[in-house]
Amino acid sequence: MRSHATIHRLAPILVLSLSIGSLTCWEAPPALAEHDRPEPTLKDLIEGKVKDEQATKQADPEGAQLGAPGDPLGRDVPRSSVRGFLEAARNRDYAQAAEYLDLRNLPTEITSAQAQGLARQLKIVLDRVLWIDLDLLSTSLEGDRADNLPVVRDRIGRITTEGGKAYDILLQRVPRGDGAYIWKFSGATVADIPELYREFGYGPLEQVLPAWLFDVSLLGIHLWLWVVLIVIGIVLYPLAVLITRSAIYVLRYFNSELAENITRFFSGPLQLLLWTVLGRNVMQVVGPSIAVRAIGQARTVQVFALAWLLLRVVDFVAHRTSANLDRKGLVGALVLLKPLARLLKAVAVTAAVLLWLDNIGFKVTTLLAGLSISGVAVALASQKTLENIFGAFTLFTAQPVRVGDFCRFGDKMGTVEEIGLRATRIRTLERSVITVANAEFAGMHLDNLSKRDRFWYHPQLGLRYETTPDQIRYILVEVRKMLYAHPKVLAEPLHVRFSGFGEYALTLEVFAYIGVTDYTESLEIAEDLNLRVMEIIAAAGSDFAFPAQIQYELPGKPFDDQRAQAVAAEVKEWKTNRALYLPNFPKEKIAEVKGTLDYPPEGSPLYASTPA
Repeated sequence: MRSHATIHRLAPILVLSLSIGSLTCWEAPPALAEHDRPEPTLKDLIEGKVKDEQATKQADPEGAQLGAPGDPLGRDVPRSSVRGFLEAARNRDYAQAAEYLDLRNLPTEITSAQAQGLARQLKIVLDRVLWIDLDLLSTSLEGDRADNLPVVRDRIGRITTEGGKAYDILLQRVPRGDGAYIWKFSGATVADIPELYREFGYGPLEQVLPAWLFDVSLLGIHLWLWVVLIVIGIVLYPLAVLITRSAIYVLRYFNSELAENITRFFSGPLQLLLWTVLGRNVMQVVGPSIAVRAIGQARTVQVFALAWLLLRVVDFVAHRTSANLDRKGLVGALVLLKPLARLLKAVAVTAAVLLWLDNIGFKVTTLLAGLSISGVAVALASQKTLENIFGAFTLFTAQPVRVGDFCRFGDKMGTVEEIGLRATRIRTLERSVITVANAEFAGMHLDNLSKRDRFWYHPQLGLRYETTPDQIRYILVEVRKMLYAHPKVLAEPLHVRFSGFGEYALTLEVFAYIGVTDYTESLEIAEDLNLRVMEIIAAAGSDFAFPAQIQYELPGKPFDDQRAQAVAAEVKEWKTNRALYLPNFPKEKIAEVKGTLDYPPEGSPLYASTPA
């Protein structure tokens, strides 16, 4: 049983660890080509697209051919030359794209169709393995002079095959034929295009699928890749569902409760995570383009699945915690559990968004710095609110009072009606409602009267100074006997003492506990005890002392000498019989008189119904 409980506690942690571990392992396998610039992120693709559109509009607002003042096709400088080639190839104008290739060193019998085919193949290779950041290309007529290459050459990038052979993608400044010089893809690069295409082209797929699927793009992704992505998604999702359900089915034989919890909380996000893992591995076999790899690097679906999983982990922990609190009787703490779960969910979603922003290329450290400054400002502004929330946490965990408890706080008394996140509401004895902030209420001296297991009976009896010592002895014995005999008074601790000489009275202190927990019932019993004490004092011939401002010359109750003499005689008899139980009653006498009084007293409507 203990091992099962441990597994249940560790289940969300294990699921989350495996999922995060799979996320970290979802790096794309080593690319078939490497170059001297990192692969782009989704942010780079979007920004590059925007820059290309802006550059096109600025270069030709009328919609004429892209070009610079010196060359109609913009081949004056490396940057505009490469931009013109890419733009023409994207528009499937391979005749114009071929104008950016240096074909001088190729066989003279090359046809226009072959030149266009070379332009198309170069564009496909660049799309699949080489990210070109146009901002890094030179805008000088002489090109980049700091690249350790001849003045007439500029390098765009480098592609390395699986066999380790490296190809430099070069631009070369060549004569245009009219005395001017322009930049084109070098003859060496053009000569390498067929070999590069055999290594990084589409291979047999081009023999099966129509050619236009490889040329037409939607959102920067060729149509054939869209078809493959859709087919893979349709095929692999049922497979992911089948694998997940099969694993849960097998787990049910070992621990059915754990299997049910995983089905309830984690099956959905686990299926989605497994689907993305399978799809990513299959796509690596297909060989996606740079754009697809950049979109995959964003891991949008994986991050969504991870966020979903984190939310389910919070739900699972909240569910288990709620059950534990309910089992322990800490139902009030459930009020705090719901907002705490919401806070954890907000943190999980925020972390997932930051992870996604980092994947697509944003500087998360800058965002975190801004969030930290904002967090400090929010924390300062919500300081009191946080204090009240922590106060609520203290009230729910330590539980000095609960809803329904009658308590004393400060100089007020009342019944707790509600313990919220911000404040506690108490219904006072005047039937008004006081609302106290949790931070203040938790720091008060709280006297929970509802938690008393007994009530203290502690009257101070002030007798007239005319009371004789024997009368005091009589009163001490009889009051003790009455308390011991009363069925609602606890035998221990109990004492009645002649405590001293007051300014206006002889003081007797009564100390006893009434053995009930209901406040109203305790008042009833205390009332009965007070009446019996008065009867004992009257029977002793004594009386309570008058207040100091009352003079004895005023009409008052006369002192009963006859009763005083009778009490003195009875005390003398006690002394003779060694029955003056002072300073303490013997245990056997306590046992003899315990419970011999009638309570409720004779004459009460409840007296006749009280069992003998």
